[in-house]
Amino acid sequence: MRIFAIGDPHLSFAVDKPMDIFGSQWENHPAKLQEEWIQTVRPEDWVLIPGDISWGMRLEEAKPDLEFLGQLPGRKILIRGNHDYWWSTISKVRGILPADMYALQNDSIRIGDIAICGTRGWNCPGGYDFDEHDRLVYEREVSRLELSLKNADQQAIEKWVMLHYPPTNEKHQESGFLDVMRQYNVSVCIYGHLHGDGHRNAMLGEHYGIGFYLTSCDYLNFKPLQLR
Repeated sequence: MRIFAIGDPHLSFAVDKPMDIFGSQWENHPAKLQEEWIQTVRPEDWVLIPGDISWGMRLEEAKPDLEFLGQLPGRKILIRGNHDYWWSTISKVRGILPADMYALQNDSIRIGDIAICGTRGWNCPGGYDFDEHDRLVYEREVSRLELSLKNADQQAIEKWVMLHYPPTNEKHQESGFLDVMRQYNVSVCIYGHLHGDGHRNAMLGEHYGIGFYLTSCDYLNFKPLQLR
């Protein structure tokens, strides 16, 4: 069993939302993702998908995108991204997921000796576009991350965090997400959200004893990243 991550598939089989308007790297990207995934992931592996899964606005519009991911090898764990407008109540989301696909929301799931926790996240204070509306959502998401980590199986040896947003601002300053992860001895943090020129703002490598990984599809050239 291995663990991979890849985020931001931005699928749109039921709606008209082509991604190639954001650059040539996105041309026919579902086929690229499918090819790389099949060549990389085995059925017994796990794949973490940190949000922006579907451009669908409603559950029924997201269903073909979820089914596309569901037929790919491996078991998948999802969190919500900022563009996952289809994500309704967690019970409804879990009700349409294909087999061996799991959605996290204020809870966690254990893989072997690792507890996988997570939440969407948000823009962090000190960022260039941060405002008072952002503060309310940011504080709520920090609380949700702590709730997820509190839920983690205490017998797990490691705690990993999935966020959609980066855990800090563009200047890599302190944030509530970093505070909570240090408090709960998190060892790995994966996230997405950043595309194109935004890749340069990524926090990468080890900081505070935590390994940080940007896993946006276009950053990984559509190939799932092996973490373990």
